[in-house]
Amino acid sequence: MDLTSTRHEPFRQARPWAAELGLDPDDLPDGLVVADSTGRVICFNAAAARICGTDPSDVLGRPIQSALPFQDLDGHRWWQLTDPYGGLATRSGQPERGLLLEGREVLVSARYVRTRPTGPVHRLVVALRGTEARRRSERSDAELIATVAHELRSPLTSVKGFTATLLAKWERFTDDQKRLMLETVDADANRVTRLIAELLDISRIDSGRLEVRRQPVDMAAAVRRHVQAHTTAGQPPDRFATRIVEPLPELWADPDKIDQVLGNLLENAVRHGEGTVTIEVAPAPHRGHDEGTAVTVSDEGPGIPEESMSRVFTRFWRGSKRGGTGLGLYIVKGIVEAHGGDITVARAPGGGAQFRFTLPAGAPAFMA
Repeated sequence: MDLTSTRHEPFRQARPWAAELGLDPDDLPDGLVVADSTGRVICFNAAAARICGTDPSDVLGRPIQSALPFQDLDGHRWWQLTDPYGGLATRSGQPERGLLLEGREVLVSARYVRTRPTGPVHRLVVALRGTEARRRSERSDAELIATVAHELRSPLTSVKGFTATLLAKWERFTDDQKRLMLETVDADANRVTRLIAELLDISRIDSGRLEVRRQPVDMAAAVRRHVQAHTTAGQPPDRFATRIVEPLPELWADPDKIDQVLGNLLENAVRHGEGTVTIEVAPAPHRGHDEGTAVTVSDEGPGIPEESMSRVFTRFWRGSKRGGTGLGLYIVKGIVEAHGGDITVARAPGGGAQFRFTLPAGAPAFMA
Protein backbone atom coordinates (compact mmCIF):
# COMPACT_ATOMS: atom_id res chain seq x y z
CA MET A 1 0.00 0.00 0.00
CA ASP A 2 1.24 3.49 -0.86
CA LEU A 3 1.01 5.18 2.52
CA THR A 4 2.21 8.52 1.20
CA SER A 5 -0.72 8.81 -1.18
CA THR A 6 -3.26 7.79 1.45
CA ARG A 7 -2.00 9.73 4.45
CA HIS A 8 -4.52 12.55 3.89
CA GLU A 9 -7.51 10.36 3.00
CA PRO A 10 -9.06 10.23 6.51
CA PHE A 11 -9.06 14.01 6.56
CA ARG A 12 -10.94 14.17 3.26
CA GLN A 13 -13.40 11.50 4.39
CA ALA A 14 -14.10 13.43 7.58
CA ARG A 15 -14.43 16.70 5.65
CA PRO A 16 -16.03 15.96 2.25
CA TRP A 17 -15.72 19.62 1.27
CA ALA A 18 -11.97 19.59 1.81
CA ALA A 19 -11.18 18.03 -1.57
CA GLU A 20 -13.57 20.43 -3.32
CA LEU A 21 -11.79 23.42 -1.78
CA GLY A 22 -8.36 21.94 -2.37
CA LEU A 23 -7.76 21.90 1.39
CA ASP A 24 -4.81 19.83 2.53
CA PRO A 25 -3.82 18.84 6.10
CA ASP A 26 -0.44 20.42 5.44
CA ASP A 27 -2.25 23.78 5.29
CA LEU A 28 -3.31 23.46 8.93
CA PRO A 29 -1.34 25.55 11.46
CA ASP A 30 -1.51 22.83 14.14
CA GLY A 31 -0.09 19.33 13.99
CA LEU A 32 -2.48 16.62 12.81
CA VAL A 33 -1.81 12.90 13.23
CA VAL A 34 -4.39 10.26 12.31
CA ALA A 35 -4.23 6.55 13.08
CA ASP A 36 -6.55 3.93 11.56
CA SER A 37 -8.60 1.27 13.33
CA THR A 38 -5.48 -0.83 13.92
CA GLY A 39 -3.55 2.05 15.50
CA ARG A 40 -1.19 2.65 12.57
CA VAL A 41 -0.39 6.20 11.45
CA ILE A 42 -2.00 7.12 8.13
CA CYS A 43 -1.71 10.94 8.28
CA PHE A 44 1.14 13.05 9.61
CA ASN A 45 0.95 16.65 8.40
CA ALA A 46 3.72 19.22 7.95
CA ALA A 47 2.98 21.01 11.23
CA ALA A 48 3.24 17.71 13.13
CA ALA A 49 6.57 17.02 11.45
CA ARG A 50 7.82 20.45 12.49
CA ILE A 51 6.60 20.18 16.08
CA CYS A 52 7.91 16.62 16.56
CA GLY A 53 11.09 17.07 14.54
CA THR A 54 10.20 13.91 12.60
CA ASP A 55 10.06 13.11 8.89
CA PRO A 56 6.56 11.87 7.94
CA SER A 57 8.06 9.01 5.95
CA ASP A 58 9.61 7.67 9.17
CA VAL A 59 6.27 7.32 10.98
CA LEU A 60 3.63 6.55 8.34
CA GLY A 61 2.48 2.95 8.77
CA ARG A 62 3.99 2.59 12.23
CA PRO A 63 1.95 2.02 15.43
CA ILE A 64 1.13 5.39 16.90
CA GLN A 65 2.58 4.36 20.27
CA SER A 66 6.05 4.03 18.74
CA ALA A 67 5.64 6.91 16.29
CA LEU A 68 4.73 9.30 19.13
CA PRO A 69 6.17 7.88 22.37
CA PHE A 70 4.51 10.42 24.67
CA GLN A 71 5.16 10.53 28.39
CA ASP A 72 3.27 12.57 30.95
CA LEU A 73 5.16 15.05 33.14
CA ASP A 74 5.68 12.30 35.74
CA GLY A 75 7.41 10.06 33.20
CA HIS A 76 4.55 7.59 32.65
CA ARG A 77 3.83 6.29 29.16
CA TRP A 78 0.75 8.21 28.01
CA TRP A 79 -0.63 5.66 25.56
CA GLN A 80 -0.69 2.97 28.23
CA LEU A 81 -2.54 5.34 30.57
CA THR A 82 -5.16 6.44 28.02
CA ASP A 83 -5.50 3.17 25.99
CA PRO A 84 -7.70 4.64 23.20
CA TYR A 85 -8.38 1.31 21.47
CA GLY A 86 -8.96 -0.86 24.53
CA GLY A 87 -10.29 1.62 27.09
CA LEU A 88 -13.81 2.68 27.95
CA ALA A 89 -16.08 2.57 24.90
CA THR A 90 -17.93 5.69 26.10
CA ARG A 91 -14.80 7.84 26.01
CA SER A 92 -14.67 10.31 23.10
CA GLY A 93 -11.15 11.64 23.50
CA GLN A 94 -8.58 13.35 25.69
CA PRO A 95 -8.45 17.08 26.55
CA GLU A 96 -5.36 19.08 25.72
CA ARG A 97 -2.44 18.67 28.11
CA GLY A 98 1.30 19.05 28.16
CA LEU A 99 3.22 15.85 27.37
CA LEU A 100 6.89 15.06 26.84
CA LEU A 101 8.17 13.83 23.50
CA GLU A 102 11.84 12.93 23.67
CA GLY A 103 12.36 15.51 26.41
CA ARG A 104 10.43 18.35 24.72
CA GLU A 105 7.01 19.51 25.93
CA VAL A 106 4.18 19.35 23.39
CA LEU A 107 0.49 20.21 23.83
CA VAL A 108 -1.56 17.14 22.86
CA SER A 109 -5.28 16.44 22.53
CA ALA A 110 -6.99 13.39 21.03
CA ARG A 111 -10.35 12.59 19.49
CA TYR A 112 -11.73 9.06 19.20
CA VAL A 113 -13.86 8.60 16.07
CA ARG A 114 -16.33 5.70 16.28
CA THR A 115 -18.66 4.46 13.53
CA ARG A 116 -21.38 4.00 16.15
CA PRO A 117 -21.79 4.97 19.82
CA THR A 118 -19.71 2.76 22.13
CA GLY A 119 -18.35 0.97 19.05
CA PRO A 120 -14.64 0.36 18.41
CA VAL A 121 -12.35 3.27 17.53
CA HIS A 122 -12.38 3.72 13.75
CA ARG A 123 -9.98 6.67 13.66
CA LEU A 124 -7.73 8.21 16.28
CA VAL A 125 -7.16 11.91 15.57
CA VAL A 126 -4.36 13.60 17.52
CA ALA A 127 -3.82 17.38 17.51
CA LEU A 128 -0.41 18.79 18.40
CA ARG A 129 0.66 22.31 19.30
CA GLY A 130 3.96 23.77 20.37
CA THR A 131 4.18 25.47 23.74
CA GLU A 132 5.21 28.86 22.36
CA ALA A 133 1.59 30.05 22.01
CA ARG A 134 0.82 28.96 25.56
CA ARG A 135 3.90 30.76 26.89
CA ARG A 136 2.86 33.93 25.05
CA SER A 137 -0.62 33.62 26.53
CA GLU A 138 0.82 33.06 30.01
CA ARG A 139 3.08 36.11 29.66
CA SER A 140 0.12 38.19 28.47
CA ASP A 141 -2.01 36.99 31.39
CA ALA A 142 0.80 37.73 33.84
CA GLU A 143 1.18 41.23 32.41
CA LEU A 144 -2.57 41.78 32.64
CA ILE A 145 -2.59 40.71 36.30
CA ALA A 146 0.36 42.98 37.10
CA THR A 147 -1.26 45.92 35.32
CA VAL A 148 -4.58 45.41 37.06
CA ALA A 149 -2.89 45.08 40.47
CA HIS A 150 -0.96 48.30 39.86
CA GLU A 151 -4.00 50.21 38.61
CA LEU A 152 -6.15 49.03 41.52
CA ARG A 153 -3.58 49.68 44.23
CA SER A 154 -3.47 53.47 43.85
CA PRO A 155 -7.20 54.31 43.98
CA LEU A 156 -7.94 51.70 46.65
CA THR A 157 -5.11 53.03 48.82
CA SER A 158 -6.57 56.52 48.45
CA VAL A 159 -10.10 55.33 49.24
CA LYS A 160 -8.92 53.41 52.28
CA GLY A 161 -6.84 56.34 53.54
CA PHE A 162 -9.56 58.95 53.24
CA THR A 163 -12.37 56.79 54.64
CA ALA A 164 -10.22 55.69 57.59
CA THR A 165 -9.29 59.30 58.29
CA LEU A 166 -12.88 60.51 58.10
CA LEU A 167 -14.13 57.72 60.38
CA ALA A 168 -11.42 58.38 62.96
CA LYS A 169 -11.44 62.20 62.92
CA TRP A 170 -14.80 63.24 61.47
CA GLU A 171 -15.37 66.08 63.95
CA ARG A 172 -11.98 67.69 63.26
CA PHE A 173 -12.67 68.53 59.62
CA THR A 174 -14.68 71.35 58.14
CA ASP A 175 -17.51 70.67 55.71
CA ASP A 176 -15.31 71.83 52.81
CA GLN A 177 -12.52 69.42 53.81
CA LYS A 178 -14.99 66.55 54.12
CA ARG A 179 -16.45 67.35 50.70
CA LEU A 180 -12.97 67.42 49.11
CA MET A 181 -12.06 64.04 50.59
CA LEU A 182 -15.39 62.48 49.60
CA GLU A 183 -15.04 63.85 46.05
CA THR A 184 -11.60 62.23 45.86
CA VAL A 185 -13.04 58.92 47.11
CA ASP A 186 -15.81 59.17 44.50
CA ALA A 187 -13.32 59.85 41.68
CA ASP A 188 -11.12 56.92 42.74
CA ALA A 189 -14.17 54.63 42.93
CA ASN A 190 -14.99 55.66 39.36
CA ARG A 191 -11.44 54.69 38.29
CA VAL A 192 -11.91 51.23 39.79
CA THR A 193 -15.31 50.89 38.08
CA ARG A 194 -13.82 51.84 34.69
CA LEU A 195 -11.02 49.31 35.12
CA ILE A 196 -13.47 46.53 35.96
CA ALA A 197 -15.56 47.48 32.90
CA GLU A 198 -12.42 47.29 30.72
CA LEU A 199 -11.57 43.84 32.06
CA LEU A 200 -15.10 42.61 31.35
CA ASP A 201 -14.88 44.02 27.81
CA ILE A 202 -11.56 42.24 27.22
CA SER A 203 -13.00 38.97 28.47
CA ARG A 204 -15.98 39.27 26.11
CA ILE A 205 -13.83 40.30 23.15
CA ASP A 206 -11.33 37.48 23.65
CA SER A 207 -14.10 34.89 23.97
CA GLY A 208 -16.16 36.28 21.07
CA ARG A 209 -19.07 37.08 23.41
CA LEU A 210 -19.18 40.86 23.04
CA GLU A 211 -22.88 41.59 22.61
CA VAL A 212 -23.94 44.33 20.19
CA ARG A 213 -27.45 45.75 20.68
CA ARG A 214 -28.20 47.49 17.39
CA GLN A 215 -30.48 50.48 17.02
CA PRO A 216 -30.42 53.64 14.89
CA VAL A 217 -27.43 55.83 15.76
CA ASP A 218 -26.98 59.47 14.78
CA MET A 219 -23.20 59.56 14.48
CA ALA A 220 -23.04 63.32 13.86
CA ALA A 221 -25.02 64.02 17.03
CA ALA A 222 -22.86 61.59 19.01
CA VAL A 223 -19.68 63.38 17.90
CA ARG A 224 -21.11 66.81 18.77
CA ARG A 225 -22.13 65.50 22.20
CA HIS A 226 -18.60 64.28 22.96
CA VAL A 227 -17.05 67.55 21.80
CA GLN A 228 -19.46 69.50 24.02
CA ALA A 229 -18.51 67.32 26.99
CA HIS A 230 -14.84 68.23 26.50
CA THR A 231 -15.54 71.96 26.17
CA THR A 232 -17.77 71.82 29.26
CA ALA A 233 -14.88 70.18 31.12
CA GLY A 234 -12.61 73.12 30.29
CA GLN A 235 -11.19 72.57 26.81
CA PRO A 236 -11.36 75.70 24.60
CA PRO A 237 -14.04 75.37 21.90
CA ASP A 238 -11.53 76.27 19.17
CA ARG A 239 -9.54 73.16 20.10
CA PHE A 240 -12.02 71.12 18.05
CA ALA A 241 -12.99 71.18 14.38
CA THR A 242 -15.99 69.06 13.41
CA ARG A 243 -16.79 68.23 9.78
CA ILE A 244 -19.97 66.41 8.87
CA VAL A 245 -20.39 65.31 5.25
CA GLU A 246 -24.06 64.71 4.59
CA PRO A 247 -26.21 62.89 3.75
CA LEU A 248 -24.99 60.06 5.95
CA PRO A 249 -26.32 56.52 5.41
CA GLU A 250 -28.60 54.96 7.99
CA LEU A 251 -26.45 53.42 10.71
CA TRP A 252 -27.55 50.66 13.06
CA ALA A 253 -25.14 50.12 15.92
CA ASP A 254 -24.88 49.86 19.70
CA PRO A 255 -25.03 53.50 20.89
CA ASP A 256 -23.30 52.82 24.21
CA LYS A 257 -20.39 51.05 22.54
CA ILE A 258 -20.11 53.73 19.84
CA ASP A 259 -19.91 56.29 22.65
CA GLN A 260 -17.15 54.19 24.19
CA VAL A 261 -15.19 54.24 20.91
CA LEU A 262 -15.65 57.99 20.36
CA GLY A 263 -14.85 58.77 23.99
CA ASN A 264 -11.57 56.84 23.88
CA LEU A 265 -10.38 58.29 20.57
CA LEU A 266 -11.21 61.90 21.52
CA GLU A 267 -9.71 61.56 24.98
CA ASN A 268 -6.47 60.22 23.49
CA ALA A 269 -6.35 63.05 20.96
CA VAL A 270 -6.91 65.67 23.66
CA ARG A 271 -4.56 64.16 26.22
CA HIS A 272 -1.69 62.99 24.01
CA GLY A 273 -2.09 65.19 20.95
CA GLU A 274 -1.57 68.89 20.40
CA GLY A 275 -3.18 71.67 18.39
CA THR A 276 -6.58 71.23 16.79
CA VAL A 277 -8.46 67.95 17.12
CA THR A 278 -10.38 67.33 13.91
CA ILE A 279 -13.33 64.94 13.77
CA GLU A 280 -14.81 64.13 10.39
CA VAL A 281 -17.92 62.02 9.79
CA ALA A 282 -18.60 61.04 6.19
CA PRO A 283 -20.18 58.31 4.06
CA ALA A 284 -17.61 55.81 2.85
CA PRO A 285 -17.55 52.49 1.02
CA HIS A 286 -17.13 49.58 3.38
CA ARG A 287 -14.87 46.75 2.25
CA GLY A 288 -15.15 47.76 -1.36
CA HIS A 289 -18.87 47.42 -1.96
CA ASP A 290 -21.15 48.12 1.01
CA GLU A 291 -22.16 51.61 2.03
CA GLY A 292 -20.85 52.71 5.41
CA THR A 293 -20.01 55.57 7.75
CA ALA A 294 -16.42 56.60 8.40
CA VAL A 295 -15.27 58.61 11.42
CA THR A 296 -11.79 60.13 11.41
CA VAL A 297 -10.16 61.64 14.53
CA SER A 298 -6.83 63.42 14.01
CA ASP A 299 -4.63 65.80 15.98
CA GLU A 300 -1.53 67.92 15.41
CA GLY A 301 0.71 66.40 18.05
CA PRO A 302 3.95 64.40 17.67
CA GLY A 303 2.04 61.44 16.26
CA ILE A 304 2.87 57.75 16.59
CA PRO A 305 6.28 56.46 15.49
CA GLU A 306 6.12 54.39 12.33
CA GLU A 307 7.62 51.35 14.05
CA SER A 308 4.88 51.44 16.72
CA MET A 309 1.83 51.63 14.46
CA SER A 310 1.53 47.86 14.15
CA ARG A 311 1.23 47.59 17.97
CA VAL A 312 -1.23 50.41 18.63
CA PHE A 313 -4.26 48.10 18.94
CA THR A 314 -2.54 45.46 21.07
CA ARG A 315 -2.91 45.08 24.80
CA PHE A 316 -0.90 47.41 27.05
CA TRP A 317 0.33 49.74 24.28
CA ARG A 318 0.76 53.18 25.82
CA GLY A 319 3.04 55.03 23.41
CA SER A 320 5.69 57.44 24.65
CA LYS A 321 3.52 58.90 27.41
CA ARG A 322 2.69 56.67 30.34
CA GLY A 323 -0.70 56.62 31.99
CA GLY A 324 -3.83 54.53 31.73
CA THR A 325 -4.00 50.77 31.43
CA GLY A 326 -3.03 50.55 27.76
CA LEU A 327 -6.22 48.56 27.13
CA GLY A 328 -8.42 51.26 25.58
CA LEU A 329 -7.43 50.93 21.93
CA TYR A 330 -7.50 47.13 22.15
CA ILE A 331 -11.12 47.40 23.32
CA VAL A 332 -11.93 50.01 20.66
CA LYS A 333 -10.72 47.65 17.94
CA GLY A 334 -12.76 44.79 19.42
CA ILE A 335 -15.93 46.91 19.50
CA VAL A 336 -15.51 48.15 15.92
CA GLU A 337 -14.86 44.63 14.62
CA ALA A 338 -17.84 43.27 16.58
CA HIS A 339 -19.94 45.69 14.50
CA GLY A 340 -18.40 44.29 11.30
CA GLY A 341 -16.25 47.40 10.84
CA ASP A 342 -12.58 48.25 10.47
CA ILE A 343 -10.22 50.65 12.24
CA THR A 344 -6.83 51.96 11.14
CA VAL A 345 -4.16 54.35 12.39
CA ALA A 346 -1.96 56.60 10.27
CA ARG A 347 -0.11 59.91 10.35
CA ALA A 348 -2.43 62.92 10.16
CA PRO A 349 -1.89 65.70 7.59
CA GLY A 350 -0.84 67.97 10.45
CA GLY A 351 1.75 65.47 11.64
CA GLY A 352 -0.18 63.95 14.54
CA ALA A 353 -2.06 60.69 14.89
CA GLN A 354 -5.09 59.88 12.75
CA PHE A 355 -7.55 57.16 13.71
CA ARG A 356 -10.27 56.17 11.26
CA PHE A 357 -13.00 53.62 11.79
CA THR A 358 -15.65 52.57 9.29
CA LEU A 359 -18.94 50.90 10.18
CA PRO A 360 -21.28 49.20 7.69
CA ALA A 361 -24.67 50.79 7.20
CA GLY A 362 -28.03 49.04 7.16
CA ALA A 363 -30.88 47.74 9.28
CA PRO A 364 -30.55 44.69 11.61
CA ALA A 365 -31.98 42.37 8.93
CA PHE A 366 -29.24 43.49 6.57
CA MET A 367 -26.57 43.02 9.25
CA ALA A 368 -27.63 39.47 10.19
